[in-house]
Amino acid sequence: MRWIAISGQAVTSLIIYFVLKYDLPLMAVLATIGASLMLNVYITFRHQVTKWLDETEAMVYLVYDTLQLVMLLYLTGGLHNPFSFLLLAPALISATVLSVRSTVMLIGLVLFCTSVLVFFHLPLPWPGRPHQISHMYVLGIWSSIVIAILFFSANVMRVAGESRRLSSALMETQIALAREQRLSSIGGLAAAAAHELGTPLGTISLVAKELSHEFGKNDPHAEDIRLLVSQSERCRKILERLTARSEGSENLSLHLLPILNLVEMSIENINRGQIEVTVAHVPGLAGSDGGRQKNMPPGDVRQPVVTHSLELIHSLENLVENAVDFAVARVSVEVDWSGKKLIVRICDDGPGFRYDILRALGEPYVSSRRDTGGMGLGVFISKTLLERTGAEVRFDNQTDGGAQVTIIWSRPLSFEITSTHDKDRAGNDEG
Repeated sequence: MRWIAISGQAVTSLIIYFVLKYDLPLMAVLATIGASLMLNVYITFRHQVTKWLDETEAMVYLVYDTLQLVMLLYLTGGLHNPFSFLLLAPALISATVLSVRSTVMLIGLVLFCTSVLVFFHLPLPWPGRPHQISHMYVLGIWSSIVIAILFFSANVMRVAGESRRLSSALMETQIALAREQRLSSIGGLAAAAAHELGTPLGTISLVAKELSHEFGKNDPHAEDIRLLVSQSERCRKILERLTARSEGSENLSLHLLPILNLVEMSIENINRGQIEVTVAHVPGLAGSDGGRQKNMPPGDVRQPVVTHSLELIHSLENLVENAVDFAVARVSVEVDWSGKKLIVRICDDGPGFRYDILRALGEPYVSSRRDTGGMGLGVFISKTLLERTGAEVRFDNQTDGGAQVTIIWSRPLSFEITSTHDKDRAGNDEG
């Protein structure tokens, strides 16, 4: 960017002096531009292209750019110069990439230098007699530059900060989803390990049992042999459990199941403590929209059959776990569907959401538990993953107390199976 600035400053100065014939202190101007040229040459040889500046280095370079531009403006008319608006550039760059402290310091420097240029500068290059500009007009230019610096810097800082927060939170989302995918693949690894360990363990068990018959009860090694047999039998049972679990979780992404089963699966591993967690179908929650499926009697809308979705399970588990953390005794997960929509509602009997953050819930780093280390990323991750499936997520408080999270999908769902063959297959899976 400095190379572009050097080129622009040099070309503009040469055109003004040689083409427009304006009386410009050319040597002083070129010397100021040359200082930037030498700085960039020095930086090119001092640092590699991949050099990442720290906060202090970036601040120092932006301070230099500000002072170099102020010097050029001093030589060419101060705020009378139409290029004086370029004083915004260093402040905006700082607002984009540097901390608030560094940006405020740089803005203070720019405002100070701008104020100095109102009173101290060489005449504006002009053909003939020096061009006279009203002091009131110069004051207007100063005011516009000051207001622009403050307004644009504040907005750029806010937008850049939100962008950094969002990028960080999305990275956490990807990490959480990757963790869920790794956990789902552990079942296959456990099955492979159980298969490989089965043969040598069987050999060990067989040899141990034969040795137990050869040693009498009074033999000093008899107790060790019995321990060896019992431990090998224990290992065999552990491998059986691993195999059973892996068979139940193998190829989960290909399984089809009713939505109630998916919701129940999402809360299986939650540490509930003394909190009662229930999942129930609540007819009427989705309303009566007359959207019944073809060839089905009124009021009989088939339960949605969906694919196994890690994103959906992780999101629901996270939201229910949050509800359990705040609940006093009970958390209820209510599910209902109609021909037009599917609703999952999570309610607890806790204190409810704080009203000062209720409207901002779902944004990264908004949390009711900041004092205990909560960052609000769990709710953000859940909301983001649910919205990727086409859901609308609403946060509210119940009239009789407690928090309420409502998740609404329009049908057909992005993860819903609609063909008859697949529905029959899901029915068999459920059985």
